[in-house]
Amino acid sequence: MRTNFGAKPWSYPQPVFILAAYGADGTPNAMNAAWGGISGNAQITMCISAGHKTTADILARKAFTVSMADADHVAACDYVGVVSGADAPDKFAKAGFHAIRSEFVDAPLIEELPMALECRLVRYDAGNGCLIGEIVNVSADERILDANGKIDPDKLRPITFDPCQSTYRVLGGVVGHAFRDGLSLK
Repeated sequence: MRTNFGAKPWSYPQPVFILAAYGADGTPNAMNAAWGGISGNAQITMCISAGHKTTADILARKAFTVSMADADHVAACDYVGVVSGADAPDKFAKAGFHAIRSEFVDAPLIEELPMALECRLVRYDAGNGCLIGEIVNVSADERILDANGKIDPDKLRPITFDPCQSTYRVLGGVVGHAFRDGLSLK
């Protein structure tokens, strides 16, 4: 038997993304955003309200980065989501983050978060908060790469947001192989 909860913004897993952009004065800013995902081969769509300082920074610079929040930086990633850059202009530094200028877009990479998408703004709809970015580059720190030079999720340890329990969870191990296991049912 199923339990009906009504219309809720719930999905599993719900990645925790950290969006970062430079402010007008060049100060890096970041926010926690869990509503988003890949929406094309080179595109990401996020849902962020117009009232965020980070939104204003992205619109002004036409660029942003999207880092994958990880288990090693839960407190810092949560902090940039609960504190506004308008109220705490030093929140990026207070989170313990250090900015590295992207080679591809006018936005900061977060040194502590080892994987990021570097994006150009495609469009933003203030009415529904839909932000679309073109993924110009994916960068990853070598410490999370496997022997074949690919990103290893076990080393990255990305976290997901559990909207029912208001917790962050780390992803588990491999349970199958994509584009292969289903072939046994042909």
